[in-house]
Amino acid sequence: MDFGFSEEQEAAREAAKGAFAHVAVDAVPSPALSPGTVADDFDRDLWGRLTQADLLGLTVPARHGGAGLDAVALCLVLREAGRVLARVPLVETGAAALTLADYGSDELCARLLPRIARGELALTVAGQGASGHERPELAVSARPSSEGNGDGNGNGGGDWVLEGVQTAVPWGRTADLIVVPAHTADGRPLLAVLAPGATSGGVTLDEQASTNGEPYARLRLDAVRVPAGDVIEDAAAPAHLQRLLTTGTCALALGLGSKVLEMTSAYVSGREQFGFPVATFQAVAVQSADRYIDLRAMEATLWQAAWRLDPAEVAVAKMWASDGVRRVVQTAQHLHGGMGADTDYPLHRFHAWAKQWELSYGSAAAHEEALGELLAAQEPA
Repeated sequence: MDFGFSEEQEAAREAAKGAFAHVAVDAVPSPALSPGTVADDFDRDLWGRLTQADLLGLTVPARHGGAGLDAVALCLVLREAGRVLARVPLVETGAAALTLADYGSDELCARLLPRIARGELALTVAGQGASGHERPELAVSARPSSEGNGDGNGNGGGDWVLEGVQTAVPWGRTADLIVVPAHTADGRPLLAVLAPGATSGGVTLDEQASTNGEPYARLRLDAVRVPAGDVIEDAAAPAHLQRLLTTGTCALALGLGSKVLEMTSAYVSGREQFGFPVATFQAVAVQSADRYIDLRAMEATLWQAAWRLDPAEVAVAKMWASDGVRRVVQTAQHLHGGMGADTDYPLHRFHAWAKQWELSYGSAAAHEEALGELLAAQEPA
């Protein structure tokens, strides 16, 4: 059995390496020196290069102008993005495109997916809930509009009305569309595609500064009307989107961790004490080897999760990604000594992004709890 990547997946990875080759990690002010956000928007120049490399249509079906690839290909690209701390909503746009293709109506897909593939739409997702500690669909309620023509249960073409709060929406104030998970009165989850500037009112986006200094937003919805055509009512869609976002974040963390271990290896190989490179000291070698093992475990669990998108596999991958990336950057900081805290040296930026991705879409402890619930719910053999 061949467990290698396909030619199309390898081509996507090579295209990503080219697109990210000239990204400067220090192109914006350091998050350690910025009292608020490091910039007002994501990296539009990089977004343009990703468009030219046909990477924004990676997960868009071929019939809508994309490459029609899967979550594995998306994660290969995201791993390269994580190595350079790419300041673009790539995981959100890619995950949303996959979810739209799988669950969206023909009309919604025809209207949005070709524009996503052409780089005309940058999507983000309100995937953290009201506090970051609960399922995001629970933070927003959705009810059929009394002015619609539906049957009162969201059927029949009437508009929807959204109420609630979602926190930590990446680039929420500048993205073109926000995918908002919500729930109906009977607890049924759904997804609404919201264009903040095109609504009739009731949308408030309060600026938030993330741990890595990127501009996030607190999304408040006050009786916001959303056309029925912009709502995905399949109850499986929100959980599918959340698994894609979580798995994509694991890929970003793997890319970051791999780059940090390379930086650490180069540093300890050149740094000398007592006339010898510190890399030859047993304590340094053992710590570096432990972090290498962490990265290999992160990689193995990532590809299992991206391949199957099974809830248990995704939980295991995020447990390893959250704990593993934290250990990698902490060891790197220790082995770099004072140099690691120097704001003229990039390691502190990787540390900030690692902490952001460690907690995004659930910490290791949260996914351990979720895995336990999944195992407890299984029928005994």
